[in-house]
Amino acid sequence: VSEGPDRILGWVIEQGTRLFEPFADRMTLRAVGVGLPGPVEHATGRPVDPPIMPGWDRYDVPGALSGKLGVPALVDNDVNVMALGEHHGFWPDVEDLLFVKVATGIGAGVIVGGRVHRGAQGIAGDLGHIWVPEAQGVEGRCGSIGCLEAVAPGPAIAARLRARGHDVHTSADVTASVLRGDVDAVREVREAGRIIGRVLTTCVSLINPAVIALGGSIANAGDHLLAGAREVIYTRATPLAASNLQIVRSRGSSDAAVAGAAAMAIQHVLSVDSVEALLREDVFPWMQV
Repeated sequence: VSEGPDRILGWVIEQGTRLFEPFADRMTLRAVGVGLPGPVEHATGRPVDPPIMPGWDRYDVPGALSGKLGVPALVDNDVNVMALGEHHGFWPDVEDLLFVKVATGIGAGVIVGGRVHRGAQGIAGDLGHIWVPEAQGVEGRCGSIGCLEAVAPGPAIAARLRARGHDVHTSADVTASVLRGDVDAVREVREAGRIIGRVLTTCVSLINPAVIALGGSIANAGDHLLAGAREVIYTRATPLAASNLQIVRSRGSSDAAVAGAAAMAIQHVLSVDSVEALLREDVFPWMQV
């Protein structure tokens, strides 16, 4: 995404068109779903001040895709999309779920009453900017001091490991170190889980989810992040809130985002407004204005 929207979306349009071509004679493309790794204004589908997406601020992503593909483009924050995929594919009977992605950053997708809860501007679940005491005096990528994202995601863990003399630079390096059994890496990831767990304990009191699913590269590096989060949440949450609470690794893993994008597009196509428009177009063309 650092290469800018024109290059990346151009590639997406080219590859999407190529993938669909073999099926064009027997299928009709009706919508596409897209997740972006940054804050998205839900009403417009435009990214707003995304910290790791230079050049994307308020770029008309839906317009660029729809203009070339000829169908509606549904755009949301990637963690909301992953939460939708996790819920739709693995927890369809759960009404209230929190999906937490821990990778280069930290964010959450919130499912309330079986639907994605986005809030007034579409940034519900932006956990990375919650203040935590462990980040006191530490500046995050957003420029603020004391954010969870300054101490608990992959790059922050990598920085602490480098300070101890380890050749670790990225989230992928952290994951590889943990999977090799590096003691320092395991300890750092477990401690990150505890810090995240303290924030999630507050979320448990606010939202009362039935499931918390941890995803992203750091969460998928064994069970160490999960163990740290569970330790704190089950200790500090009220007995009633924690009694039936499941805290698990994402079942969708790397496929959650794809499943969520597909579900988002399907929900749009099968909505009442879309079905009525399709009927007017295909069955009652004389009704079109």
